[in-house]
Amino acid sequence: MRLLLVEDDDHVAAALSAILKKHGFEVTHARNGEEALQAVLPAANAGRPPFGVVLLDLGLPDQDGYQVCGKIRKLTTTPVIMVTARADVRSRIHGLNLGADDYVVKPYDTGELLARIHAVSRRSGAPDTDDPGGTTGTAGGGTDTAAPLRLGSVTIELPTRRVSVAGTEVQLTRKEFDLLALLAQRPGVVFRREQIISEVWRTSWEGTGRTLEVHVASLRAKLRMPALIETVRGVGYRLVAPAA
Repeated sequence: MRLLLVEDDDHVAAALSAILKKHGFEVTHARNGEEALQAVLPAANAGRPPFGVVLLDLGLPDQDGYQVCGKIRKLTTTPVIMVTARADVRSRIHGLNLGADDYVVKPYDTGELLARIHAVSRRSGAPDTDDPGGTTGTAGGGTDTAAPLRLGSVTIELPTRRVSVAGTEVQLTRKEFDLLALLAQRPGVVFRREQIISEVWRTSWEGTGRTLEVHVASLRAKLRMPALIETVRGVGYRLVAPAA
């Protein structure tokens, strides 16, 4: 798999590139935001397979890392993993809202990083994961249906992967949509955290739990319905269908 590493520290980049290459990745190193944006352009990848993952450090010398993430998302659907020293939930949600697929908080364990890279690459390799507005399957291996799910003012169209609230479309990331679709297909049913992680992230890796919490918080904020997804303490989450 080709991987774009966006990191301004050459020493960090060299050490990380060596580890990634040992695990079979072909690494392209971009030292700043502009190099990263040029690297993902179609013209720069003529005759080569697209990048499987972009590993984006947010502390860049020329541009704000969040802005670079948003620009990358406009140029390509390649999964983006943010690398940040900011551990607060609000910063992570902001990155997800800009189109990032996952994040790693510094200092991170190499095993954690590799697990997250493999998790998002598996998702991007599935038929429905390269296109957030695609027309293929949903989380959990379900079959698409033409009938939208209607939960009060919320409408979820599984075939087109579109979500609207009171007629206004809400832009969700791939995992946000898969998470919402999974819960919405069985309103009121409690989904265990392990089950959600298995079906949405396709992994049993325990470290994904914090990612799940951030995605739930992001969904509540984007839909402007904090009570839509209820936390069942010690168990998991369930969707509470709102009144029409």
